Amino acid sequence: MSKKLRVGILEGDDIGHEIVPIAVEVAKAAAKLHQVNIEWVPLPIGRRALDTHGHTLPPETLETLHTLDGWILGPIGHRAYPKQANAINPHPILRKQFNLFANVRPTRSYPDIGCLRDDIDLIIVRENNEGFQPDRNMLVGNAEFRPSDEMTLSMRVITRTGSRRVAQAAYELARQRKKHLTYVHKDTVFKLGCGMFVEECKKLAPEYPDVLVDDVIVDTMAMRLVRDPQNFDVIVTTNMFGDILSDEAAGLVGGLGMAPGLCIGDGDVVMAQATHGSAPDIAGKGIANPYSMIESTRMMFDWLGYSRNIPEAVAMARSMSEATTVALANPNARTGDINGKGNTASMAKAVLEALR
Repeated sequence: MSKKLRVGILEGDDIGHEIVPIAVEVAKAAAKLHQVNIEWVPLPIGRRALDTHGHTLPPETLETLHTLDGWILGPIGHRAYPKQANAINPHPILRKQFNLFANVRPTRSYPDIGCLRDDIDLIIVRENNEGFQPDRNMLVGNAEFRPSDEMTLSMRVITRTGSRRVAQAAYELARQRKKHLTYVHKDTVFKLGCGMFVEECKKLAPEYPDVLVDDVIVDTMAMRLVRDPQNFDVIVTTNMFGDILSDEAAGLVGGLGMAPGLCIGDGDVVMAQATHGSAPDIAGKGIANPYSMIESTRMMFDWLGYSRNIPEAVAMARSMSEATTVALANPNARTGDINGKGNTASMAKAVLEALR
């Protein structure tokens, strides 16, 4: 039996209560197959936590997270939270508290599920803790403000440290894959902000002589993701550009139900977080696609396996990947959003039965 991993379960909101338990069930089955020792720690978060603990991110949840190796975070429906002090969006707090500065978002084609191309296999690495998003780029205060009724100002924060560390994470990932890195920017207009990001990407290139490095302006990248996504491997960019481009990329391969994500930093923790929303319109109907949540969880155990030197966890992640591939090939199992005739339960059942 391998060394023990302590992993948190945070279901989030709406469909999170349906797809996170499935991701955990699949992970538990794969862990049993490969004898990975995991202590699972359920923790309250989101609207249910507000109702039961008086806070969408209870202090005891945050305190416990500091003792874990990683956690699974379900989608958060913060837009529907009541307007009160303790009803906050947990995302920016978790990213800042644990310095999870890189959001890793893979995009991959599978046959027959509605992909626009069958040869897409790329990863967008998005800076996670600065940029334009006003809920995460200030320590105190907010980077969006309205001096008068006629004017709103939004400030983008770009730092050398933030740019360098997300670029380095992307270089490392490219070295493990097809050794091709593309950094995306708009330094033709944002000469200082994007210019600084570009400078830090260029500075790192000599440290990775085995990685082919190029760059693309962001609006051209939006076009090229549609025209020739097969020519890209690892893409690194700033926060808002990455947020937009990764959703575009998901649209090429079946939608946000096929859009997993992993939040990593330079510390010892990792957060598995599918990049779609909480989908309150379909919550409780049993039709949500669990793929993104399962795949995000798989990515977490792969990362933990390599970072903790637990080969059993790497093998566990490989089994999860192979099982989801088998399930996606079955139209009777997969959900309706990806040309399937099944539902959440049938997809879960197919993945579990395919585990080897």
